[in-house]
Amino acid sequence: MVPELLDGLPPDDPEARRSRRDLRMINRLMGNFRWVEKGLFEALGRGALSFDRRLAQPPRQIIEIGAGEGRLCRKLAMRFQDAKVLGIDFAPAPEDLPAEIGWRQGDLFAALSECRADVLVGTMILHHFPDEELRQLGDLLRKFSVICFCEPWRAAWPHIWGGLMWPVIGRVTRHDMSVSINAGFRLGELPALLGLNDWRVRESVDWRGSVRLLACKK
Repeated sequence: MVPELLDGLPPDDPEARRSRRDLRMINRLMGNFRWVEKGLFEALGRGALSFDRRLAQPPRQIIEIGAGEGRLCRKLAMRFQDAKVLGIDFAPAPEDLPAEIGWRQGDLFAALSECRADVLVGTMILHHFPDEELRQLGDLLRKFSVICFCEPWRAAWPHIWGGLMWPVIGRVTRHDMSVSINAGFRLGELPALLGLNDWRVRESVDWRGSVRLLACKK
């Protein structure tokens, strides 16, 4: 694991702002947020591909870890309007975050140990943690009914795909993209590290460069 440049920059640094714009574009191109919305819709028993109809009820609370600018939180709050949405991140809450969305700034593990929810989601966050911390996170996941993660796919193709973006992304994103892919996952690794033996797991690779994991507690 190699540190990412964005993690060491102040939020108001010009290169940090540029990198966040790049990440918004990359997330749109990869379809990460759309997939999370669709995956939760199905996992909660509302889509044709649901694999556990016992969960066919509106979630009461949804937590996003590594919530960043809160964009996925907003989408989930609009899709599941009866649920309370909480974002957790080291960064402070975005200034324009809607009042109905909760926010907790600080350590992920400390926050999750004190929070409860039906659903936990995260995009491009788990690859920041070493294996031992992922195992620790797996113990905390037991309080949730549904988990949904989208992470970098550790393979040659994402590097090629990412290289095509170099003309339109900044220096920080060029560095961090390569680092993220190298720290990413292959099929089967996340369920093993998180200890999801007693979960119903659906895992796939998207050609745009992500490993996608949707799991429901049995």
